[in-house]
Amino acid sequence: MKTRLIATAAAAVMLAGAMAASAAAVPSWIAKAVANPARPAADRGHDAARKPGQVMAFAGVRPGMKVLELIPGGGYFTRMLSGAVGPKGHVTEAIPALPNAARDVGHSSNGVAGDPSFANVSETGMTLQDIEKAGPVNLVWTSQNYHDLHLTRLHLDVVALDRAIFAALKPGGVFFIEDHAARPGSGTSDTDAMHRIDEKFVIREVESVGFQFAGESDILRNPKDTHTLSVFNPQIRGHTDQFLLKFRKPA
Repeated sequence: MKTRLIATAAAAVMLAGAMAASAAAVPSWIAKAVANPARPAADRGHDAARKPGQVMAFAGVRPGMKVLELIPGGGYFTRMLSGAVGPKGHVTEAIPALPNAARDVGHSSNGVAGDPSFANVSETGMTLQDIEKAGPVNLVWTSQNYHDLHLTRLHLDVVALDRAIFAALKPGGVFFIEDHAARPGSGTSDTDAMHRIDEKFVIREVESVGFQFAGESDILRNPKDTHTLSVFNPQIRGHTDQFLLKFRKPA
């Protein structure tokens, strides 16, 4: 019994240490951006599940960066990226203006660029020309939306888009992708029905334009997700198995 208690106590200490290390891994400028009271309460309510501090730390967000965010949606990450890069940095939201984009990925302004609390945010379109002109940037960011680029009804040339992203990045710059995982080997077959995409497919596609794979993280992994439900299904919504990938433009 005594041995079991000692083992339990040791495990608790190790867990506490791991939690402390995880918290310490989030730099102060990111922690401050997450804690910003100017963020909407609805956004802050998603933080426990989305772990934005750890996600941005993995992506390497730093003060002074120029960030291009693709398909920013309601601005959940935009506001935090704005705070993390600080007044010497800048965040440009690339907002789609495509046929059917309104119902598929959202193409209207989320208003962040007009909010004085986030004065270092601006908007641009999401044509190939718009993306290239937004550069040079240090980081291109897309969260839960890379799969949308493969929606059948949008008819996008995603490889051409990846080339434009490559061109917009400075040498050594990072392309960060967070998305909902699909069944291994499924490619893009689940994008329309379930809004998921195969991680290995994404890696191959992005590498095909010259990017170097720079790492992945299991921060948002959920082994209980069977990858058989739509991400909007109440049984899994907000708790999907998600992959985080970093790609680097060669220096």
